[in-house]
Amino acid sequence: MRTTIRTFLLFALVLSLPGAVGFAQGAGADVYKAKCQNCHGAAGLADTAVGKALKVKPVTDPAVAKFTEAAMIEATRNGTGKMQAFKDKLTEVEIRASVAYFRTLMK
Repeated sequence: MRTTIRTFLLFALVLSLPGAVGFAQGAGADVYKAKCQNCHGAAGLADTAVGKALKVKPVTDPAVAKFTEAAMIEATRNGTGKMQAFKDKLTEVEIRASVAYFRTLMK
């Protein structure tokens, strides 16, 4: 009986993970589009007028690839260079989701 319940719970957990990941990426994409895309561009190539004016590095730049996820979260939270801080504009979950989405553009 216990084995059946454990198996069922494990199966339910495994089936729910892709949905949770999809939700996180969806939320991250929405935050990115609303708050980041103006400078970083739709594909992370910094090919917008603002991105070009501020000399934002594209996601394909080797210097950007060297940033860890933690460093990107910190930069988003507190700002860096000409990039504004988002700690008072986004929740921690939104910051992490937008960074996770941005990192998908690196691939």
